[in-house]
Amino acid sequence: MEAADIALLLVRLVLGGTLIAHGVNHWVGGGRIEGTGRWFGGLGLRHGKLQAWLSVVTEIGAGVLLIAGLLTPLACAAVVSVMLVAGLLAHRPNGFFVFRDGYEYVLVLALVAIALAMLGPGDLSLDRVVGFEISGWAGGGAAAGVGAAGTALLLALFWRPDSGELAPQDSSAESADRELEREGL
Repeated sequence: MEAADIALLLVRLVLGGTLIAHGVNHWVGGGRIEGTGRWFGGLGLRHGKLQAWLSVVTEIGAGVLLIAGLLTPLACAAVVSVMLVAGLLAHRPNGFFVFRDGYEYVLVLALVAIALAMLGPGDLSLDRVVGFEISGWAGGGAAAGVGAAGTALLLALFWRPDSGELAPQDSSAESADRELEREGL
């Protein structure tokens, strides 16, 4: 077994695990799915609760696929799309640095996903077992292109910046707490 295969497995495990944790947090953390939906609404996305569920399914699904090393370029495209939406709508106005809620973190995750798609999942992957592997320029291009197209489609269908319910910097937990306060709970 080569060091490169272990390195690719580690990248897939960490990137996939991070996506799963993020999706689970949108689902059951903080303000739960309702708070996450309000937060998405605050970013200008119509049908916030639907957006919350789409993010949960996309993040958990992409994470599982990455860990398994299955359909790796498409899983990487999902990462790129989720991070592009987050970067454009939630983090871009705050600048680069993550400690100011900037886009630093989402940029790193998106570029790691593109690099992984370019390198391929490695020998320790289901893609290798079933003989499905798209890597190199085709893998990176698929991850970047499908991810960007998915983002463009989502924004074209659902983004209406004047429809926001909350300020974009509000977290789902903070918005849920404010909602409970308004309701006297």
